[in-house]
Amino acid sequence: MDSLNVQTFTGVIFDLDGTLVESSLDFAFLRQSLNCPDHLDLLTHVDSLDDHAKAHANAFIEQHELDDAQHAKWLPGALELVSAIADLGLPMAIVTRNSPEAARIKVSNNRIPIQRVLTRADAPAKPDPTALLMVAKDWQQSPETIMYVGDYKYDLQAAINAGMHACLYAPAGTPEYADLAHSVYSDYDELSRYLHKCVTN
Repeated sequence: MDSLNVQTFTGVIFDLDGTLVESSLDFAFLRQSLNCPDHLDLLTHVDSLDDHAKAHANAFIEQHELDDAQHAKWLPGALELVSAIADLGLPMAIVTRNSPEAARIKVSNNRIPIQRVLTRADAPAKPDPTALLMVAKDWQQSPETIMYVGDYKYDLQAAINAGMHACLYAPAGTPEYADLAHSVYSDYDELSRYLHKCVTN
């Protein structure tokens, strides 16, 4: 469904896990293992640790990401959506909280045809908007004409912080943070039709 009328989009940025590919990362296990307080983001918690503890925590998280990356496959309809956007001539990028190697494996194993991939090593992690704004600058586009597609509140917050269209992909029902989104889709066929209308109208 859309909460906005048809508008012009000049580019699309995607989250990776839960948006383009599946992920089985157990964040509850990671948080518990690293003694992350309930009110804190996991990566923020890790950054607050001393150097030795931080190195251990980062290695622990990355190993779980790498294990997950080996099994990540395209989500239903995601490849078709990416192909449709390519046919429309819109540039695409990925901004993920993944480590560089985990992101590389997921993109390579699934032959995701998106060249621009920014990870947490390239810019502060979402919901910080820096990575999204870096892409907009590279494309020489205004942020308000770019759609960011993600499945979690950090994706929506990053898009809003960057002044972009925040699109939520929610195939399993509407989560409590859906009210942050400008638009919400439960399947990618519908989003593909909407983007086609936006670009060709």
